[in-house]
Amino acid sequence: MKIGFIGLGNMGSAMAANLLSAGHEVLAYNRSRDRVVALAERGATPVPTVAAACEGDVVFTMLADDTAVESVTFGDTGIVAALAPGAIHVSASTISVALSEKLTAAHAEAGQMFVSAPVFGRPEAAAAAKLFVVAAGPHDAVTSLQPAFEAIGQRTYVMSEEPKTANLVKLSGNFLIASVIESLGEAMALVSKAGVDRQTYLELLTSTLFAAPAYQTYGGLLARKQFEPAGFAAHLGLKDVRLVLAAGEQLEVPLPVASLIRDRFLTLLAGGGRDLDWSALGALADWEAGGPRPGSG
Repeated sequence: MKIGFIGLGNMGSAMAANLLSAGHEVLAYNRSRDRVVALAERGATPVPTVAAACEGDVVFTMLADDTAVESVTFGDTGIVAALAPGAIHVSASTISVALSEKLTAAHAEAGQMFVSAPVFGRPEAAAAAKLFVVAAGPHDAVTSLQPAFEAIGQRTYVMSEEPKTANLVKLSGNFLIASVIESLGEAMALVSKAGVDRQTYLELLTSTLFAAPAYQTYGGLLARKQFEPAGFAAHLGLKDVRLVLAAGEQLEVPLPVASLIRDRFLTLLAGGGRDLDWSALGALADWEAGGPRPGSG
């Protein structure tokens, strides 16, 4: 399969590399050229523009937010203008439900197909091709993409023929992860101030009540206070919680815990934690109980 790949950050670089390893031809585009050079050494074809990345049957975007996705999709040199009729734009980015609806309509008008396929997993899972893909879009398009999804992930969950459904599911999952980080951080601050070893406490939790990847991964980061380098930056966590709240407002679903998490992220960013890993959210409770500010050592 000839696949354009736009967005070679920590996640995108690993995903594109795994597509190459699976035998797909990859046309690589990124604003920062060093990422393209690194991928070219593994067999990718560097391309100078977004339009050049759209010369295949499929183009993936893996970008930070709505603004970044819109900037490469619309306009005279964007994906919609460059992609051939019948070709597929796959957005693996965590974007708003509203933008997913806009992308679906724009590609349909241009005779193209749009599939949302955000992923669950941190950069280390992306590198190991162990992501979980949440896909939604036209049945034939999603079916044709299975070889690509199998190259980047360990399992694909097809949610709906409406792309926006995948985005809503992804946002709801990120909200749950943030909730776990906050509550786990509060519990860890409580017991550690009483003298309980953080790592021992985590081992108890993850061996009994909470033997789940979210508790294991983020509990480990909290226990070690390992917030740099960021696998997923705190300001992106805030972005996702805001998108969850926007979806809740549109659907008239109150999300009081999400409102609390948004304010906790704002506290973290106001204290200088913008570029820390979003697991630093859980360290706020320790800071407020007299411990060090997240990221200060």
